[in-house]
Amino acid sequence: QVQLVESGGGLVQPGGSLRLSCAASGRTSSTYAMGWFRQAPGKEREFVATISWNGGSTYYADSVKGRFTISRVNAKNTVYLQMNSLKPEDTAVYYCAATLRGMGLHPSDFGSWGQGTQVTVSS
Repeated sequence: QVQLVESGGGLVQPGGSLRLSCAASGRTSSTYAMGWFRQAPGKEREFVATISWNGGSTYYADSVKGRFTISRVNAKNTVYLQMNSLKPEDTAVYYCAATLRGMGLHPSDFGSWGQGTQVTVSS
């Protein structure tokens, strides 16, 4: 099992930036593909971005493509989500997740989840 803890959420104005971090622990954490998901009130959990275990492959939801960047530093067991040009519709609880699959696009692809961190984009 891998344990995940997100941090970095907060309140930001439209057009602003935040960087979310996900710290992973566990003896096999570096072999996991990682993903970020978000869930707004009354909505289903939504895919945001995913990255392969070696960082060589990434994939983004159309809604965040060009604005968000996922990266990982395996030596630190940490995954990041850099969020730029934030919009009110980005407001959600953001979750990081880990999977033994090469990549994951759906919540069901991921077996380990963090507790979530709130991102609120509002003026």
